Amino acid sequence: MSGPWMTLTAVALWGALHSALASPPVKAFAHDRLGPRADRWYRVTYNVTAGVTFLPVLAVLALDPGELLYRAARPWAALLVVGQLGAGLLLVVGLLQTDVWHFIGLRQLGEAQVTQRQLVVTGLYRWVRHPLYTAGLLFLWLTPLMTSSLLALNIGLTAYILIGLGFEERRLVSEYGMAYEAYRRRVPALLPFPRRATPADRP
Repeated sequence: MSGPWMTLTAVALWGALHSALASPPVKAFAHDRLGPRADRWYRVTYNVTAGVTFLPVLAVLALDPGELLYRAARPWAALLVVGQLGAGLLLVVGLLQTDVWHFIGLRQLGEAQVTQRQLVVTGLYRWVRHPLYTAGLLFLWLTPLMTSSLLALNIGLTAYILIGLGFEERRLVSEYGMAYEAYRRRVPALLPFPRRATPADRP
């Protein structure tokens, strides 16, 4: 199997595991077996597992990076790197505007009972509903160097992000109800383009 296909397979396996661990049945199973402790520890365990299990994906990419597709020349390479740094900054700001400790899972460890977060609709979230996904996609594709295996990685992760966005939307509607429905009608998902008014938005 060639490098790109090996990389794409590794991403698919990682994504399947990541999605399974995030699914309600697995969370319910953990809660049934461990009780409230599972609710407190689940998020941080999930994040650590996702990070550790992504290392083999990077190893597959490193072992067979594939053929060089392009290497950006100056000054474009510098501009692309600046774009990636901007995407990283966007990610940090997006985390800080919600609750980075909740996102990591550390805040839940100190709670007697896991509480619902407040829906954040300000800051970056005023312009797009999922700025963290936007930042991730920008970082992936603003690369100054592209190989065939890296392209496979980026395609796989992009597909995973877009599929995951659909599941995330359903979870948020279930968690916040009409408040999120109204927010979704008003604010685009990934790109800060103005939304056309719908009959539901008009008084």
